[in-house]
Amino acid sequence: MSALLRGAAGTTNPAPRNRHVERPEAQGKAKGEGAASAAGGIAGWLRARRSGASEHGGARSDVEARGGAARRVVDAPIGAPRGPVDAVLAAMVIALVGFGVVMVYSASAIEATVRYKDAQFFLKRQAVYAVVAIAAMFVTSRLDYRRLKPFTYPILIGVVGMLLATVVGLGHRAGNAYRWLAIGPVHIQPAECAKLGIVIWLAYSLSKKQEQIKSFSVGFLPHLLVVGVLMLLCLKQPDFGSAMVLLFLTFTLLFVAGARVPYIASFSAMLALAAAALVRFSGYRYARYLAWIDMESNRADLAYQPFQSVMSFGSGGLSGLGLGRGLQVLYLPEAHTDFISAIVGEELGFLGVVGLCAAYLVIVSRGVKAALEANDDYGSFMAFGIATLFGVQAMVNLCVAMAILPTKGLTLPFISYGGSSLLVNAVAAGLLLSISRSRRMAPAVDEAAMREPLPSASAVVMASASEGAP
Repeated sequence: MSALLRGAAGTTNPAPRNRHVERPEAQGKAKGEGAASAAGGIAGWLRARRSGASEHGGARSDVEARGGAARRVVDAPIGAPRGPVDAVLAAMVIALVGFGVVMVYSASAIEATVRYKDAQFFLKRQAVYAVVAIAAMFVTSRLDYRRLKPFTYPILIGVVGMLLATVVGLGHRAGNAYRWLAIGPVHIQPAECAKLGIVIWLAYSLSKKQEQIKSFSVGFLPHLLVVGVLMLLCLKQPDFGSAMVLLFLTFTLLFVAGARVPYIASFSAMLALAAAALVRFSGYRYARYLAWIDMESNRADLAYQPFQSVMSFGSGGLSGLGLGRGLQVLYLPEAHTDFISAIVGEELGFLGVVGLCAAYLVIVSRGVKAALEANDDYGSFMAFGIATLFGVQAMVNLCVAMAILPTKGLTLPFISYGGSSLLVNAVAAGLLLSISRSRRMAPAVDEAAMREPLPSASAVVMASASEGAP
């Protein structure tokens, strides 16, 4: 009997089989750790989390031992059934869009009456924009965001073409800037499209170059050159604010993707010096900067707009004067566009501004949540970029309206009057919803895969014994 057992053990030793079963898991873990190490930073942490460090990591490892069923969780086929929409994010965006329509009417009724003899002129247009924007957000949220990959470079080329058209004489002039393209009665602002376009392109490019993200010539410089072209075209319009937003988005996503921090820091310092020189040696910009430094002395000319904006916030007090009762709309230029937050401060007071900030904080936090839970680097980077876009634009707009920053000409997302800004932001919100919907299906797929039973230890031993029997 002992000889038989020794013969069986010598022929089919169970121990190597157990080690063989565990080996794919160890290899997968080592591969995930290697990729995470190569990427580094937030991207490395996200990749390690997806490879088994999440709350479903144990179940996923068991599935991997059965031949890679877990890959169906991470790399689900495009068009596969997905989870429900992020109701909090969707509700907050719709609420801000509706609130924006109300505030546009309140801020523009007097100007519309004077200019167009119709108090509801801007209201009617913004209401149409709002309906189209919400529909666009809904449609985008139903699509798999990965379907954008084949269109990444056409989108980038289209954005460059539109920006180029504005600076070669085809743009529509408003004030001293050529920031719009007029197509019949429709005016398109290419800089707004460029912000979302650069996020989509960076998400695609950075996700494809994760193995070489720390390389200066592959992971850093090409992305800086592309955004540099877009920035130069924006500056030519001129649109200094949009150029700075594009640069901030690029450096943020490079940091998230794991690019070397010394590269980001050194180029940030150099470009900051270049921006300071551009302001200093540009007569109009420098004059506006000096007026912003001393608004009291320049409140009748160059600092008139920011001074009146600060007056709006001050007159609102704690709870505001009430909707439609603000008086600063008589004095504040562009009250329904770039400075609409000042009207919010006057009519709804400090509490209204705090509520507005809280709404943007919720949207940004839901975007970050979608990024952290995304199934792939492409979705993570896109969600981080969109969340950053919303947060930066809202923060800069509010800071400009409060005279914390010089005038930049950036809209308040979802609230300022204008179809281009509203539609682009709605599509961006739809992409966030699409990314969050894809992630919500991961636990269900894990559970479906786990319903397939694993072979028991006794079955493995019995199979080994039967193979070694004479």
